[in-house]
This record gives sequence, structure tokens and C-alpha cells, in this order.
Amino acid sequence: MAGCAQWARYLAVVVLLAAGCYVLLSHADHGISNDEEVQHVYGRLLFDFYLSGLTDLRAFAYKNLYLYGGLFDLIAASLERLFGFDPDGEAVWTMRHLLSGIFGLAGLAGCWMLGRRVGGEWVGLLALILLLITGAWTGAMFTHTKDIPFAAAMVWVLYFTLGVLRGMPTPGLGERIGLGVALGCAFGLRVGAVFGVFYLGVGILVTAWLRAEGNWRLSAGMVVRSALALWPSVVLAFVLMGVFWPWAVRSPENLWTAMTTFSHFSFELYTVLDGKVMANGEVPPYYLLAYLLVRLPEVFLLGLGCACVAGLSARWQKHDVLRRPDWLPLVLAGCFPVLYTLLAAPPLYNGMRHFTFILPPLAVLAAAGLVAGWRAMSKFNGGRRVAALSLTVLVSLSLVGLARLHPYEHLAYNALIGGVEGTPGKWEQDYWADSLREARSMLEARHKHEPEPVHPYKVAVCAESLQVAVGLDPRFVVTRDWHEADFFLAATHMACDEVLEGEVIGRVERAGVTLAVVKDRRNLVGEARKPR
Repeated sequence: MAGCAQWARYLAVVVLLAAGCYVLLSHADHGISNDEEVQHVYGRLLFDFYLSGLTDLRAFAYKNLYLYGGLFDLIAASLERLFGFDPDGEAVWTMRHLLSGIFGLAGLAGCWMLGRRVGGEWVGLLALILLLITGAWTGAMFTHTKDIPFAAAMVWVLYFTLGVLRGMPTPGLGERIGLGVALGCAFGLRVGAVFGVFYLGVGILVTAWLRAEGNWRLSAGMVVRSALALWPSVVLAFVLMGVFWPWAVRSPENLWTAMTTFSHFSFELYTVLDGKVMANGEVPPYYLLAYLLVRLPEVFLLGLGCACVAGLSARWQKHDVLRRPDWLPLVLAGCFPVLYTLLAAPPLYNGMRHFTFILPPLAVLAAAGLVAGWRAMSKFNGGRRVAALSLTVLVSLSLVGLARLHPYEHLAYNALIGGVEGTPGKWEQDYWADSLREARSMLEARHKHEPEPVHPYKVAVCAESLQVAVGLDPRFVVTRDWHEADFFLAATHMACDEVLEGEVIGRVERAGVTLAVVKDRRNLVGEARKPR
């Protein structure tokens, strides 16, 4: 058995190396996302805040970005200045996507380590594989430059939380330092890191109760000693949060302001759920749960189902495994945010994007479920072979599905709705308009051998202008006057491509689904030129 565990460790390292190669080879294939411009400006302003000796306060008045931590954007802005990237060129955005991919790798590594800590080498390996074949993670690693770094930080918060709980009431210094760094980085990205504090607090209370076997006095003493032992974690977390999110420490009530703002945050933005278009403030409580059900790979859902059965079985048999402190924080991390959305019904959009951070703990739970299922199948003649073959087939099908979508793996849906083919008009698609980069290339290639125009062609874009303007051939210029536009580029998400008429001269397609279009409007006259 020890030899098998060693093989699982070797395989996990190979998988991580393969993921690293994927990041290196794919990071330059992605376009600029809708939010990246404002996020990068925020990072530049934070950089200027420190460069000015803390006197340039523009970062704290820039849109609503001050409500977020700037860890990723500050690092990106620092690298931009350090390496002298042209602020108007493509290289700075490619750098951001590589940096985000590295954070994604850190999240994959954290998921593997968390799985190993909870259930051993095989749970770690399977958790890594499950997260890697989930398009909502792998495809999002490059353009979701706030969601992925935050999710990566949160999985490490959970990893070190389990280490602290195991070492109570005097956890090792390494675990405490790791927890402080992870929490500081998480708060340095989003106030949602408060979830991590909640998991830690509940874990300490329950672990103390279990260790004291119901003795209130012993339990209270252990809680106090454990809390006092965490002072290095608190100091580190506060310092890092202050560095990456200086607005949060400028006033005692700022953290509370950020939390309460986002719990009721709503603006004019629409989303779609099973064919029903709705405002983001009017989504039903089951919005997130529905997107999880249709976006997680089939084998992922199978693992979660097995985990539920295994958990109920262990509870029924009063198994000692339920008395381990590991499981409660892990289950809370995977399930509590979903329960929160079911009860509070907060404004949501872009599917499960804002809750990407629950994917790693869910992957670990699903991996534990698959291992439990494997053990149950081993009791039957040939059961292990059937389980191994089934797992291999399901993982392979998911990988093939992702390959068909490359580089838009973030669009992956499972067979419950017929895959990505079942999404047009019914589910969120390319909400970041990542496909516009390829659409721009189509436009440029089509006119590569045409005579130079007297004046640059005007291009309208159903997205942020920057998403097409950066790196655009000089023969074209992005315009905000859509009526006068010669060409129109748009993702098909939420019928954005129907806003302007024109002859379709290019389509970005994956798995038979059109993601973006290029329209020629030069021959249109009169009413046909007006936006709808």
C-alpha cells in the first residue's frame, strides 16, 4: 500500500508539471477581459501610492475598486514598471495572464496538498485531477485575475487551518506562519476571506469540544490557549492585508463597510439561468447551486455523490473518522458559501465565477468520495477494475471536452444540459469576451492583402474598447460611434452580436457553438446602420 501511495505522489507531481507546461504554452492565447483595464489601473494607483510615500490617494477614490484588495494588481503593476512594459502594448496583458496562471498553479498545488493532508496520497492526486479537468478553474486561470488568486489563497488558508487544528492548543510555528500569510493574501484580494476566519473559528471550537470530550472547562481553556497561540498569524495577516489593501486599515469600519456593501451589491447587469434572462439582483437563491450542477464535470459530481453516501454511512456507523477535526472546516468550505446564497440570495452574475474559491475544497471532498467508492467496489470481484476503468473514461471525456474548447475551457458544461452545445441562450457563455482576441485576428487576416484605406476603418466593439484596441492593426481604429462603424466585433453572450447589423464575415466557433462574430457594415445605409 505504501508503494501505491508513492506512485500516487509521483503521478501528482507529473500532473502538476503538465499543468505548468499548459500555463506556459497557453497564457498568451487569451484576450483582455472586461474587468482587467480597471483592475490594472487600480494596481498602478496602488503602486503610485507607495511610490509617493503614501501621499497619492487616488487609489482610494477610483470607482469602487478600493473595496477590493490589490494583491494581484499591485504585483502586476510592479512587474510592469520593473520590466518596462509598454503600458499601451500587449505584453503587459500577456504578463498578467501568465501571473494569473501561476496563481492558478498555486491553487492546484494547494488542492493537492489539502487532499493529502485530509485523506492521503490518492485523495490528493484525485483532488488535483478533478480540479484540473474543471473548466471553471483551468479555463479561468488566465483571465479571472481576481477570482483565481483569491481561490488559490483560500485553499492554502484551509490547508494551514487543518494543520493548526491538528496541533491545538500549541500548533507548530510553521503552520501558524503559513496561516497568517495565506489569510493576509486572501484579505489582500477580497473581503470574502472572512469565510476563512469563520472556518478557523468553528474548527477551533469543535476541536476543543471533541478533545475535551464534552468538558466545558477543559474545552474553554483549550480555546483560549489556541487563540493566544495564533498571535503570529493575526499579526502577519493584518500586516499583509494592510500592504495589499491599504484602504482596509485606514479606518476601523472599512472592513465592515466592504462586507456589507458586497452582501447587497447590485447594479444594472443581466444574467441568464436555464433560458431566463434576469437582473443580477433578482436571481433566485438556487442560482449558484444550479450553475455548480451544470458546470462541474460528471466525475466530479459522482465523487460528491459518493462523499455524501460515505459521510452518511460513517455517521450511521458512528465511525471515528467523524471525530477528526479535518472534516468540518473542509465541509464548511465547500458547502457553507452555497448555503449562504440559498438563504441570503445575494446579487450574482457570471455563473459561479465569484465562488470559484469553493472549487478546491469541493474537489477534495469529491476525491475522498471516489476513494471511498473505490474501497467499496474492491469488495466485489473485479470491482477495482470496473471502478478504475470508469474513472479513466470519465476523466478522459472531460479532457477531450476541454481540448475541443481550447483556449476557452472556461465555457465547459457537463452532459446534464448537453455540454457547451446546450448553452446558447440558456446559460452564461463567454461573459469575459475572451473570444474577441481571435475575432480581431480574423478581421485583420481577412483584410491583410487589401489596399491601404485612406482612413482607418472604424470598428465597433460590444465590450470594452481596450479588449480589441490593444495590438489592433493600424488600418483599423476602435470607435464608440457605432452608427458610423465599418465593422462590428461582438461575443454572442447575451445576444451582444445582435446589437448591430452587418454581413457576418468571421465566426469564432468551438464545439459547434458560435462564440463571437465579425460583421462587415460598409455596405449598410440608412436605418440599417442604427443600433437596435
